Amino acid sequence: MAPPAAHTLTPLALRERCLELAAELGFDACGITGTEPVPHGDLLTSWLSAGHHGDMGYLPRQAAVRREPAKAWPEARSVVVVLHNYYSDKLGESSSYRVAKYAQGDDYHRVTKKLLDRLGAMLCADAGAGSWRSFVDAGPMPERELAQRAGLGWMGKNTMLISPAIGSFTFIGVALTDLEIARDHPFEADRCGSCTLCLEACPTEAFIEPRLLDATRCISYLTIESRREIPEALRPDVGDWLFGCDVCQDVCPWNEKFAAPSREPAFAPRPAEDWPTLAEIGRMSEADFDRAFGESALERPRLAGLQRNARVIAENRKG
Repeated sequence: MAPPAAHTLTPLALRERCLELAAELGFDACGITGTEPVPHGDLLTSWLSAGHHGDMGYLPRQAAVRREPAKAWPEARSVVVVLHNYYSDKLGESSSYRVAKYAQGDDYHRVTKKLLDRLGAMLCADAGAGSWRSFVDAGPMPERELAQRAGLGWMGKNTMLISPAIGSFTFIGVALTDLEIARDHPFEADRCGSCTLCLEACPTEAFIEPRLLDATRCISYLTIESRREIPEALRPDVGDWLFGCDVCQDVCPWNEKFAAPSREPAFAPRPAEDWPTLAEIGRMSEADFDRAFGESALERPRLAGLQRNARVIAENRKG
């Protein structure tokens, strides 16, 4: 369908065009909200004060913008939020360890951001004006809160955004724009109900209560963000996770019912034979690491972090 003429692009027409373009580019959902402060900013303050962020020092530094997105770009008038499904029902990693689904394909920062930038360029071109700034898990955006406010889902008890149509195995892309775009209604319902499967399944008991995570006990934090040795008491519960963890999402009924394989070829898991063994990871040089993981999310913990994780898995195997 051809875009409407620029002079007819009212805020409502811009919204319709944005949703249309997002679908054409392969995004699985799109919603629009504003730049007002998020409603749970005080919870971020108390979470940080309690030290639940661990060594993630960037979170306190970014706190002000995470509470008030407009501080990232005062000229922004609208926030476009997209969901990009990365789910796969195939096991791509080595049989000797596990890797979170989101990291089994190409680096989502590059893949999703490239498409989000294209969405902005196309929408601004159709509007005949406008600027656009994209963020994909690489800036101080409160992605899940904005996605909920844009009508895309609700915050699950495991703190993940859950879409009623496709579950929680999604990347969230956020874009600020100075275009005035009609907004969607927030997703107000809490559809977790009385279910606590995600809380009960966490191997390290990282959930203090529903929607309150102690990141310092989370396997994803321990194997990716932390630069320290994994606490000895938690090592057995890390099991065979080399990078990240999917347990709380795997047991979610919404994922069991509605998660479907991603349509994005770049997110397909690399073949099992392409994954190095634990022993090979232990012997890797920096050059080997770059060749094996330089184009994927697994570069995040760096070689030293990945080798630390491999040692823990090997210890668990012996035990």
